[in-house]
Amino acid sequence: MRVLSVAWHKKNSDWGSPRIHGELLKLGFVVSERSVARYLRRGDPGKQWLTFLQNHREAIVAFDFFTVPTLTFRLLDCFFVIEHGRLNILHFDVTRHPTADWVVQQLREAFPEAAPCRYVILDRDSKFDDEVSTFLKATGLKPKRTSIRSPWQNGIAERWVGSCRREILDHIIALSEGHLRRLVRDYVSYHHEDRIHDSLAKDAPHQRAVEQRPAANASVIVIPRLGGLHHRYSWRDAA
Repeated sequence: MRVLSVAWHKKNSDWGSPRIHGELLKLGFVVSERSVARYLRRGDPGKQWLTFLQNHREAIVAFDFFTVPTLTFRLLDCFFVIEHGRLNILHFDVTRHPTADWVVQQLREAFPEAAPCRYVILDRDSKFDDEVSTFLKATGLKPKRTSIRSPWQNGIAERWVGSCRREILDHIIALSEGHLRRLVRDYVSYHHEDRIHDSLAKDAPHQRAVEQRPAANASVIVIPRLGGLHHRYSWRDAA
């Protein structure tokens, strides 16, 4: 009976003990629902979260902050909203004084109309308060907060921050709020138009067309991006 309960739960992960208990009764087993519940192991929360992300990827957006020091050691906060499906950055901005009201204004700009997505992932930052949750629900989004000290649950956003730091911000010191905004804007353009991603089948978020060699004597040219920190390659007909 215990083997049956566990086996059925594995094959039907959304079945709880009441439904499994009912199936056992239909097979003539005499057992209490409490006993069935004891046989079943609690689901792994980590696996449940990963399953949620995989099953709803096209319907999820996420947002977060990351801090950047300036030349004079002032800390600036960069806020961004990223779409899980094609990794598009829907909105970003920079401030020295992040507040819940400021976050709501950024979300208004990111979602000027009813959001096409269904879920939004956010952490437990105090700036993401009830006012933020209320706005998201009014926009048609269901807030999904990550667990405490679980940045992996917002992995898409965390990976984008890591790429942004490694590929530009670790090489150029921001001079001011406006300078950081320009740096991130340039990186977002590079991220959308040029940078390929394994998760997008080696494509860019805005889809880079495959360039066919135009002639037998055509040569590959190098196009500097982000001030020469990165490059894009293309074909050019020989002169």
